[in-house]
Amino acid sequence: MKIIILLISLITAFGAAGKKTAADLKEIQYRNEIKALNQYPNLLPEVVITAPSLAPEAATEVAAE
Repeated sequence: MKIIILLISLITAFGAAGKKTAADLKEIQYRNEIKALNQYPNLLPEVVITAPSLAPEAATEVAAE
C-alpha cells in the first residue's frame, strides 16, 4: 500500500513539474516576442477625434430641454 501511495505522489510531482515547465516556456516565448517587436517603431495611425460644432439655434434648443 505504501508503494502505491509513493508511486501516486511521484506521478503527481512529475506532473506538477511538467506543468510548471510548460508555463515557464510559454512565458519565455512571450518575452522573446515582445523583445522582437520592440525594435519596430510605433506603426499605429494617429487619430484625431473632433466633435461637430453646434449651430447657435441648436445650442439654445439643447439648453432649453
